[in-house]
Order: sequence, then C-alpha cells, then structure tokens
Amino acid sequence: MSIDDKKEQKLLIAVDKLVPEMIEFAMKLVAQPSTLGNEAPALAIMEKELDRLGYSPERIPIDPATLANHPGFAPVPWVYENRYNVVGKRPANAIGGKSALFNGHLDVVSPEPLERWSRDPFDPVEENGWLHGRGSGDMKSGVAAMTYALRAVDAAGFGLCAPVMIEAVIEEECSGNGALACLAAGIDADAVLIPEPFGPTILTAQVGVAWFKVVLKGVSKHVLDTQGGINAIEKCFPVIKALRNLEGELNANRHVAFEGLIHPSNLNIGIIKSGDWPSTVPAKAEFHCRIGFTPDISFDIVRQKVLRTIADAAASDPWMSENPPEVEFYGFRSEGHFTNREVPAFQLLGECHNSLTGSLPKPYISTATTDLRAFIHFGKAQATCFGPVAQNIHAENECVLIESIIHTARVYALFLARWCQLFE
Repeated sequence: MSIDDKKEQKLLIAVDKLVPEMIEFAMKLVAQPSTLGNEAPALAIMEKELDRLGYSPERIPIDPATLANHPGFAPVPWVYENRYNVVGKRPANAIGGKSALFNGHLDVVSPEPLERWSRDPFDPVEENGWLHGRGSGDMKSGVAAMTYALRAVDAAGFGLCAPVMIEAVIEEECSGNGALACLAAGIDADAVLIPEPFGPTILTAQVGVAWFKVVLKGVSKHVLDTQGGINAIEKCFPVIKALRNLEGELNANRHVAFEGLIHPSNLNIGIIKSGDWPSTVPAKAEFHCRIGFTPDISFDIVRQKVLRTIADAAASDPWMSENPPEVEFYGFRSEGHFTNREVPAFQLLGECHNSLTGSLPKPYISTATTDLRAFIHFGKAQATCFGPVAQNIHAENECVLIESIIHTARVYALFLARWCQLFE
C-alpha cells in the first residue's frame, strides 16, 4: 500500500509538524542521568508528558513478593522501593481494529569513564543531524518517537478502532523486571513494538542472557611473604579461561537462525573487584559476567554449564579444590527466541516502512537481549523491535540520527493507522 490514502497523508503531515516537540521531549529525557536506581527524574518527565497529551499515566510498581514465582522474574540484590514504570493508555474510539503497545526503557548504563566523552553525556546536543548524549540512542529518542507517533493520530483529528498503550519501563538493561511487572499487571496487546536503536529492521531472533558473579578466596600476606599467601586475583585467571572455553562451546553449536553470525554467544567480564593495597596479597576477589546463548539452549542449561565449568576449573587447582569459588546468578536470566518473519504484525510493519521508502526492512538477529523477552515468552503479542539508527550505545559519545527518529515515528503512525484502524 502506498501513501495514496488521504487520511494517511494527513497523519504523516501531523507527524512532521510535531517533530520539534518530539526532539525537545527526547532531549529532556536524555538530560536525565537515569542509571540504575536513579530513574525517577526521567520517569517524572515521562509521566508529565503522557498526562499533558491526555494518556492517563499510571505507575506500575515492581513488587518482588508478587513476582517471585513468575518464571520470568530475575532476582536482584538491589531494592524496588519508590521505583516504578509508567504506562499511558489511549482507549479505543470504536471497535474493529487490533490493539497495540509501544514499549521503551528509560534506564541507561553508566557513561564512565567520563574523560572519554567529547562533551557532557547528559547535556544533549544536536550537531550535524545527530542528537548526542547518553541514552539518546538506547533508547530515549525511540521513546519520544513512539509517544509522538500516537500523538500524531490525535493531532490529525483521528480516532482509533482499538486501544493503544505507551509503556516506559526501567531495568531493561539489567533484569527485565520492569516490562515483566507491567505484563503481570495486565498490560498487553495484540502487537508490541519496541524502538530499540537497531535501525529500520525487524527483529526476528535474539539471544538469551545470563548474569552471574564469581567470588574467590585467598590468603592475605604482606608482600615480604607473597609465597605464603594466596592471591585471589590470580585465582580468577584459570576460571576466566575456562569460561572462555565455554563461550567457544556455545558458539560451536547454535540455533539455525544464528548460522550467519560467527560469534553470537558473547561472554563479557564486566566487573572485577579485589584488593585495597599494592603491598598486600588480596584475600578476596570477585568478577561479574554476562554470557549470551542462542534459543536452542535454556537459561537452566546455561546455568548448569557455567557451574560445571567453574567447578572443573577449581578442581584442577589444589587451593580452589579446597576453597571452591562461590557463584551467584542475579539480574538477567533471559531466554532467547526466534519468531517467524511472516507473522501479520511484522508483515504490516514492513509494508509501512516500504510505503515510505520503497523497500522492505531487513530482518535483524540480535546478539543482545531486549524487553521482547517478556512479551514473547509470557504475553500474547506479536512483538518485535524497529527503531532509530544510533552509534556508540553503551560507549562514549553515544548519538542517534535525528532523521531516523522521525522515520520511526512516521512508520509507527502508519502502523497504528493500519493495525488499529483509523476512525473519523
């Protein structure tokens, strides 16, 4: 379908007129350093904007007691007091369409080390067609695009034949408990679109992800007697090497959807802590890991593989065999998934992109995880990601192409028109 339909033309004109407001809203969100536990200011801006636009925002808390028995819940060492998600709802004006939900996360990763940035990461700047700042790509510009795609429907004077929800969540970057809490609270739809910064592609598969930490013991000594001590840092080395071998094993046998990728299952040693004095043998060390795995392997299987790998590495070391490493899984315990590209919502999304560009979007196979995990495994929706083009997400000098933010909003607006159906 081309944009010959006068109603759709009117809708796209409304999107274009809203671009200044949309970019301003994105910049307001980027200006908030919404790292883990510090999401409240960004949530407040989101809640205020949804209220201003007439979408009746509601706070959805994350209650570990309520979610404890949910198979998707990820136990974490931090607390959820005064932390929540925000959901706005636009009710249907008539019947006949299918419901839609836009999901986006407001949490961002740390910008450290700050000296590697060419500017303040939380002082958003437009430059040469790019919006710069931590979270600009991952994924506050996408949140602005999805919000203003829906706003364009109202601005163009249309109604919809099905309800639409806008969901802004926390902890996409570490647990997935934000989206899961919303789903457990009944927030679901026939289609879910997430504007992750993978560009104008349709995500059909993503890896599963597990987080865990390993704690190793040693014996503290003054350096005049290093041979009498046991250096806990050095005991990390053979364990990490063994985990690298496990990474190789996971990449040797993988799901057919990932055959075109050389290395889809990535191990990252993301945190290491030990010692407090150069002249003291450290008696304790810990390192934290993220490991990915393709959809043919479950979290439980990966967990057992990790435990066995670490136990085997410890067994080959006289000290560690008597003082085995302690392993704790926390945060992500997400299953991977693979979805047929031909499902109706994906086909329609591709047609919307094609109507604007003359080409169909390519499928995207993700070696990271997203909040799709909650909807695919526990909801009813046909769910995928389609979003802006970004650079340096999770790195210094993150930025997002402004033109791609606008394109995302235009595609999402067309999707609402065709999926939910416009009502005059």
